[in-house]
Amino acid sequence: MALSEAPASGAKTPGARKIEKKIEMVSATRGVSDEVRRQIDERTFEDWSPEKLLGWAIDRFHPRLALSASFGAPEGMALLHMMHALEPGSRVFVLDTGRMHEATYDLIDRVRDRYDKSVEVVFPNAADVEEMVRSKGANLFYESLENRKSCCFVRKVEPMRRYLRDLDAYVSGLRRDQNANRSATAKVALDSSHGGIVKINPLADWTRDQVWGYIEAHDVPVNRLHKAGYPSVGCAPCTRAVPHGGDERDGRWWWENDDTKECGLHVTEEQDQGSGI
Repeated sequence: MALSEAPASGAKTPGARKIEKKIEMVSATRGVSDEVRRQIDERTFEDWSPEKLLGWAIDRFHPRLALSASFGAPEGMALLHMMHALEPGSRVFVLDTGRMHEATYDLIDRVRDRYDKSVEVVFPNAADVEEMVRSKGANLFYESLENRKSCCFVRKVEPMRRYLRDLDAYVSGLRRDQNANRSATAKVALDSSHGGIVKINPLADWTRDQVWGYIEAHDVPVNRLHKAGYPSVGCAPCTRAVPHGGDERDGRWWWENDDTKECGLHVTEEQDQGSGI
């Protein structure tokens, strides 16, 4: 392109316009009205409390709305409690990677008993896992960053993408102060990595202390490994306890030197060019 043909400052490239158009087309089939798009653009939801935001989401999207919970973070458990109080039939799903801690499975059963709730367990494609393990080994993630990304993609990112195809919206426990990638998290957004589905982050402006305050005030069940020094519990081979006072994400993929470590579930295509970190 000649210099004289360069797009004006602020103008969108043809590629960007094409991506936006694709997202709008997918969103239109998922119940994303013009009103919701306008509210997102105007950041209408930023001052709303978690309960108010969840009430709005349930009224608009249930039953094609679900909470994404790892059962290894207190944020998900707090949101599960809030949603159940608003709508006992609210949905929750968990990605069972096949490498989770026993304590995480125990918590899933405790939630079933406490709330009389069916937890929707989502598994990776068995053939994909078999091919990966046969070619690269069971603990491939220790060998290279590329291998770790591949494992996260097969066990978490692809199953979540598959599950979300049947929903209009989902809820996550992201907080802005968790790491650099999450610092600009909006309370409601269109998730470009999952076809423009509505993504709701009610705790985006909460601190970890606020989350634990809610947990304790409402006696919400949490993963027992938190008491053993695990602020965040992921797959067993990829999670360890951190010293008291350490960053809450330090125990995840601790052999990597990167303060933006992610599995890929909450990284946009723009952040990672679609590689699924």
